[in-house]
Amino acid sequence: MIYNVLDFGAKADGKSDDALALQKAIDTCSKAGGGRVLLPQGTYYSSSLILKPHVNLHLEKGALLKASSDLQSYFKPNEDKKDDGVNRVGTPVTLKPSYVFIYAKDADEISISGEGVIDGNCYAFVKRVSPYYVTGDFYPRPTLIYVEHCKHITFKDVILQNSPFWTLHPAGCDDVLIQNLRILNPLNVANSDGIDPDHSSNVRILGCHVTCADDCICLKSSRGNMEYGPTENVVIADCTLISTSAALKIGTEGTGDFKNVLVHDCVISASNRGISIQIRDGGNVSNVRFHDLIIETRRFADCWWGTAEPISITSFNRDENTQSGSIENVELRDIYCDSENGVFIDGSENFKIKDLSLKNIKVKLHAKSKWPRGLYDLRPGINRGIEKSLNHAFRICHVKGLTLSNLKANITQDNEQNFGEVLSLEQCLEVTKED
Repeated sequence: MIYNVLDFGAKADGKSDDALALQKAIDTCSKAGGGRVLLPQGTYYSSSLILKPHVNLHLEKGALLKASSDLQSYFKPNEDKKDDGVNRVGTPVTLKPSYVFIYAKDADEISISGEGVIDGNCYAFVKRVSPYYVTGDFYPRPTLIYVEHCKHITFKDVILQNSPFWTLHPAGCDDVLIQNLRILNPLNVANSDGIDPDHSSNVRILGCHVTCADDCICLKSSRGNMEYGPTENVVIADCTLISTSAALKIGTEGTGDFKNVLVHDCVISASNRGISIQIRDGGNVSNVRFHDLIIETRRFADCWWGTAEPISITSFNRDENTQSGSIENVELRDIYCDSENGVFIDGSENFKIKDLSLKNIKVKLHAKSKWPRGLYDLRPGINRGIEKSLNHAFRICHVKGLTLSNLKANITQDNEQNFGEVLSLEQCLEVTKED
């Protein structure tokens, strides 16, 4: 059954708030057992919407759903909950989102599809704070799409753009298909992550293009959703990614565990970091595979974590009261890196990284940006900052159970003064070097 929002009073004139008409169509569709809520061509200006079970929100080509600039019209999943850190810039996002444009909870078999556009109206909520990025007076700003504790859900084909904060955040969800999305966020709007599965399982992210100012695809296991299980059984494939932070990331919000993750056949370009496993909380990472990737990095301003490392895997304590988790059974193979820095891995003094395998990885080191080289970024963590050091093609520290095979490096002349060794091993145990 198709429910055309125009039949429910939507104006599609880009000025009137169409939220009541759109919500009525969604509610009617769900109560009838489900179907398609159709947004034909036009511009729908709207305050927050709540998706209901068995509803497919479908945007035809030429349809634009634009988020309201009135913050008070947003749904607040985090209302009536207190947390000292949630509104301070620079702290992790520890609870559920403060404001959401499209929201769902306990809504199984929902989907968003079509060739239309959902626009988060990001510049209504930010201001410029440096030549390199903009941010807001409050944090976190509105999440574009947040769905919680939903099963059998799909996000397909639509364009998501101009998100003021995280773009697509499924939390506590099972059986999540994210396919052929285009996420087009400005590269100067801080915290506009692309896709952030959080405490979710059986997630497939396939054939997406993401460009954003922060992490493109970031697996999380946040404290605010600890009532749900680990982030597990995740496949990411055939994506093209551009990020001012990390294109593919596990962490930093990692209070819970991550396991069984497969990433392959992706291209990362013009990014501050390529792959990042960044553990700072008590959650553990296990059984992860990255293969058949092309990674091109360049350094952005130091307001972004990273110094152009194509691969960065670290476990450091966030603060004096937090012991970071372990990273175990990780394989990286068949990866080509064209970067301003090399591969960096550090399990800290307690050997929190174990059973790590690097095979068939080539690194080309050369200057690309105006920013200084000879640096490694260890943030965040106790006494962790940007460290001055010669850049090695592969710098691996404090790993127990390390297998290395067919690692190659090409260092151009413009980087030689900042270059150390092809392979620098610092306090590693049980190292196997294969031909």
